[in-house]
Amino acid sequence: MYFNASLMLIACSDSTMYMDKWLSRLDASTWMTHIKDTLDCACLVAQCLDKEGASVLVHGNESLDATLLVTSLAQIILNPDCRTVRGIQALIEREWLQAGHPFPRRVSHSVYASATANGRTKQNAPTFLLFLDCVMQIMNQFSFSFEFTTNLLIFLFEHSYCSSFGTFLGNCEAERVKLKLATRTASLWSYINRPEILPAYLNPVYEPNNSVIWPSVAPVSLVLWQEVYLRWVVDQTEQKNALDKITTIKEKDKELRLKAIRLQRQLTEMEKELKLVTIVPAVN
Repeated sequence: MYFNASLMLIACSDSTMYMDKWLSRLDASTWMTHIKDTLDCACLVAQCLDKEGASVLVHGNESLDATLLVTSLAQIILNPDCRTVRGIQALIEREWLQAGHPFPRRVSHSVYASATANGRTKQNAPTFLLFLDCVMQIMNQFSFSFEFTTNLLIFLFEHSYCSSFGTFLGNCEAERVKLKLATRTASLWSYINRPEILPAYLNPVYEPNNSVIWPSVAPVSLVLWQEVYLRWVVDQTEQKNALDKITTIKEKDKELRLKAIRLQRQLTEMEKELKLVTIVPAVN
C-alpha cells in the first residue's frame, strides 16, 4: 500500500501525462481499492454492531494500523458525535494518539519517496491519510451530517507530516511524556477551537443527524480527493468561492430568522396591548 500511494501521488502531480497513462498509473496504485476495502470492512463492523447487536473483535494481520482505521470509521458511521469538530478531535486523540499510533515513524519519509529511497521501510505508511480520505468519502455522500468541512481534514493531514504543534509528535504517549510536550508545545486542538479560528472549518450546511449513516462503497460512489492529491494541478478557487457564498447565505438566513422572531414577539406584545384597551361608549 505504501509504495502504491507514492505512485498515485506522482501520477496526480504530472499534469502533462496523457489520459490513458494517467488512468493506468492511478489504477496501478490501487489506492482507491484500499479506500473501498477499508470502508467495506468498517461498514461490516458497523452493521454487526447496529443491526445484529453482536460484539466484534477487530484485529489487523501485521500491526494496529488496520484496526485503527476500521474501528475509527465504524464509530463515525455509528456515532453522530464523532461527526462534530469536538467529536473527531476526541476520536483521533483516543483511537490514534492514546492508542499509540506512531505518527513520526509512519510519516518520517514523504509518500513521494520510493520504497528503497532514503532508508524507507514498511514502518513508513500513509495510514492516517488513508483514514482521512475515507472520512472524506463519507462526507462526500453525507455532506449535511458533518459539522466540519474537508478543510479540517486537510489541516490535520498537513500537520500530521509537519507541525509547529506537539499533538502529533512522539511515537507513543510515553515518548510525549518523556519529551514534556504538554508543557513545551501548544496543542493543535486548542488552536483549532479558538473562536477566531474554528469558523474556518465549520460546515455552513450542517444539520445534526442522529441516525446511523451507511456510505456506499460502490466504485462509482468513490472519488479522488482533488483538494489533496490535485491541489497543485486543479484550481480550487471556484470551490472555495462557492463555500464562501454558501456561508454568506447561511449567515444572512440566520440574521433574517432572528429578525423575524423579534418582529413576531413585537406583534404578539402589540396584540396583547390591544386586548387590554377598553372601548368606552359615548354618552348622549
